[in-house]
Amino acid sequence: MKKLDLLITGVGGQGVVLASDIIGEAALAEGYDVKKTDTLGMAQRGGSVVSNLRIAEKVWSPLITEGEADILFAFEKLEAARWGYYLKPGGIAIINNHAQPPLAVSLGKTAYPTDTEVTAILKQRTDRVYFIDGTKLAQELGNVRTVNILMLGCLSHFLPLKLETWREVIARYLPEKLHTINMTAFDRGRKEVRDGHL
Repeated sequence: MKKLDLLITGVGGQGVVLASDIIGEAALAEGYDVKKTDTLGMAQRGGSVVSNLRIAEKVWSPLITEGEADILFAFEKLEAARWGYYLKPGGIAIINNHAQPPLAVSLGKTAYPTDTEVTAILKQRTDRVYFIDGTKLAQELGNVRTVNILMLGCLSHFLPLKLETWREVIARYLPEKLHTINMTAFDRGRKEVRDGHL
């Protein structure tokens, strides 16, 4: 892998930072240099969370330049649209098909974009736009908080990292009592890609 820039985004409480930590640790475990930086904002109140994650043989800066992200990995649809301009032409957008409207929408000050509008924004950059019902699938597994790990299962198909490395790092980051449900979620995310849903 020559270079891989990932912009990971969502809202507070979705596990964006944990997901970016796991990706970074998995890449480090396989000998890559990794740099990352997180912007939390009002994350505890459901605000925007963004993680810049850069992987290469040597990385000099953690910040991704606008228009150069290889992958936009979004846990919420509005956040995908908001950060779409970071995606490089022909890049990959993997988006949890989940809406968590911000306060301005709840107060009626602005409208939440439709799926068509979100897609149109991202299609200005790439045709490789993939929506996955991550939150719904995590709920079906019995724990919606596994959505970040489920989404990592989807993402894992697009990164040249070994499956056993993913599993080892996920296990290291999570309490033992949560291993089984999260490994199930990870496998469910991978199945979405294998079955052609992504």
